[in-house]
Amino acid sequence: MAPKPVSDRECPARWSRRRLLALAGAGLGVGALASSMAGAMARGRSDVDGMALPFDPTAGLRAFNHGTVIRENGVPIRVFEVQARSLTVPLRRATRFKAWTLDGSIPGPNLRARAGERIRVIFHNGDSTSHSLHFHGIHPAAMDGIQPVLFNKTTIYDFEAGAAGLYPYHCHVAPVTRHVGKGLFGLLIVDPLQPRPAADELVLVMGGYDLQNTGHNDLYAFNGIPHHFMEHPIAIRQNQLVRLYLLNMVELEAPLTFHIHANSFEILRQGASGEFRERSDVVTLGVAERQILEFRYPFPGRYMFHPHQDQIAEKGCMGLFEVLAV
Repeated sequence: MAPKPVSDRECPARWSRRRLLALAGAGLGVGALASSMAGAMARGRSDVDGMALPFDPTAGLRAFNHGTVIRENGVPIRVFEVQARSLTVPLRRATRFKAWTLDGSIPGPNLRARAGERIRVIFHNGDSTSHSLHFHGIHPAAMDGIQPVLFNKTTIYDFEAGAAGLYPYHCHVAPVTRHVGKGLFGLLIVDPLQPRPAADELVLVMGGYDLQNTGHNDLYAFNGIPHHFMEHPIAIRQNQLVRLYLLNMVELEAPLTFHIHANSFEILRQGASGEFRERSDVVTLGVAERQILEFRYPFPGRYMFHPHQDQIAEKGCMGLFEVLAV
């Protein structure tokens, strides 16, 4: 018996794992299933009501801000400028969310430096609410970003980038959960002095939206927009090394377990004697935890990725890799 066609009026965001498996079991293959889901969402999800997205999550995947290198007294300094401002973001049908953004996107810019460099972040607060930037890592107390920056004011954070790794940054004005939940977070990537092998490098940041300020999330997303990577799968090449910089910034939740389908990855962990690797197909991250993952897909097709907490995946935190044959 042929599988029942997917209705254009149905919302795949509400599909349970049981529903997905039932469709697959009815004879709809993995690739066709993913194509049907993506196609149905592209046709049926008019939740922006003609309102264009203010930022492109796909473009943000591979966008890295290296700043500008200047010299002061012969010392190189990598300088970044970041601005906070409010932005109305369409998240789903008839839902407009007043976000607090950094440089007009969620997450903020992917800042990138090298181990041991001195960096300077010039932070402009163009929003009517006080904000700040707190960077994870080692720095003096004066650079810790816990003092509010008032509307139309500017402050400077100046510190050494430190060891190679991933360092989240976020607003630290109380209530921190609300400021982070409205979009004020991003990632600083510090590269090792010895470059890693060339790879297709991607940044995925998980976030949640408490739409009514009730203390629980209603929607979730990779890179700011729920379901975006179901509608717009991430294209990667067959057998290409992919290096994924993954960050969990979902407030109000227990730890999330990130999973990729039909494959496994190496987790690049930092130990006392340097970097070491372990292999898995899931990695568990509490809020503000992050990992570098590396993998290759040997077969073409479409493959899901999502937190293994299905109720969160189904509310927007789910996407597809589209592996292109070479």
